[in-house]
Amino acid sequence: MNRITLTRRSLVSALTVATTVGMAALAPMTASAQDAYPSKMVRIVVPFPPGGSTDLLARKIGEKLSAQWKQPVIVDNRPGAGGTVGADHVSKAAPDGYTLLIGVTGSNGIAGSLYPNLPYDPIKGFTPVTAVVSAPLIIVRNERLSAKTLPELVAAAKAKPGSITYGSPGTGTSMHLTGEMFELATKTALLHIPYRGSAGALTDLMGGQIDLMFGDVLVVMPQIEAKKITPIAVTSKERHPLFPNVPTVAESGYPGFEALSWQGLFAPPGTPAAVVDKINKDVNAALASPDIQEYFVSRGFKLGGSGAAEYKTFIEAENKKWAGIVKTAGVKPD
Repeated sequence: MNRITLTRRSLVSALTVATTVGMAALAPMTASAQDAYPSKMVRIVVPFPPGGSTDLLARKIGEKLSAQWKQPVIVDNRPGAGGTVGADHVSKAAPDGYTLLIGVTGSNGIAGSLYPNLPYDPIKGFTPVTAVVSAPLIIVRNERLSAKTLPELVAAAKAKPGSITYGSPGTGTSMHLTGEMFELATKTALLHIPYRGSAGALTDLMGGQIDLMFGDVLVVMPQIEAKKITPIAVTSKERHPLFPNVPTVAESGYPGFEALSWQGLFAPPGTPAAVVDKINKDVNAALASPDIQEYFVSRGFKLGGSGAAEYKTFIEAENKKWAGIVKTAGVKPD
């Protein structure tokens, strides 16, 4: 064996040892970096203006996480286009867990099937972290409407197709598409009146300019309590604990009917699983705290909390469901 062969073998051996040592050193460093999360400020993007339920929810969760993580957790309001502006921002953010999104039914469940030029993919464009809150919609009527119950409403709508109107915060919102879903389930034809937000629709409902709303609990509850509008059904499978005497659409002859308004936490695609798991665990702990439970349950919400894989399955199912409604009803964006 010559000297050159020995030298080559020595070099290969040295490189192998160096590589092995390097990889061994890298693994603890990677684990350590993930264990250290978060080591700086975390942003929770809210795709709506300050003051709404999504903003309030993010701030409540942020306070809990900041105290636990010993790092600032700030809310970054990025409103526009029904929540899709903020969602798009997070979809394209660095996948490191420091930019998160409170996504909603519209931006992360409906928009993908409604807008052909949506700049993000609602499935592939995010890493679902956990469910946060959900609530059914409440079908409410003005006091002048002669149909007082859901069966009477369906009968009146079938007798005069298009004669009964319902308002929503805008085309493509969960409130609008729940109306479309209701029409398909009951084989009726209602007349949709889109507004720029819930406030205008609610005002016209109380004034008698429109007949119905498929309303967000938080929006319509004060007017129900003031007896200015009347609930006739809820869109969850079970009755709402704040409205135990109001039947569900499902129990009123349309089994399986369910439409929820939900909010959840999302990270950019490619966020490390260890980071997602930590955020999931800590957010779920925050949601389970008595003060957050009391605050949101008293306002009609059901607190979430789920595994990341479970939530991913839910988001996929929601996108599929709403895509079917959009296609069958022929809904087009404004």
